[in-house]
Amino acid sequence: MDEKYKPISCYFYDELEALAVKKVKSKILYQNGDSQNEIEDFIIDFRTLNKEEFMILDNGIEIRLDKILKVNGKKPQTTC
Repeated sequence: MDEKYKPISCYFYDELEALAVKKVKSKILYQNGDSQNEIEDFIIDFRTLNKEEFMILDNGIEIRLDKILKVNGKKPQTTC
């Protein structure tokens, strides 16, 4: 069973949106089950499904926002 979604801070969401708009290739570290994955790609869009927010990368990978550990070396902020 998947963990319940925990919304990310609005500041971190704004940072992710800025990277997408500016078309900045980003290094993303995220939790994937019991392991951590790192990928470098462009953020192209965001979507919400069943009250969970996802980041869509240029290669088609979708990452649930609360699973992001770091983007370009920055950890997600915890409060708005």
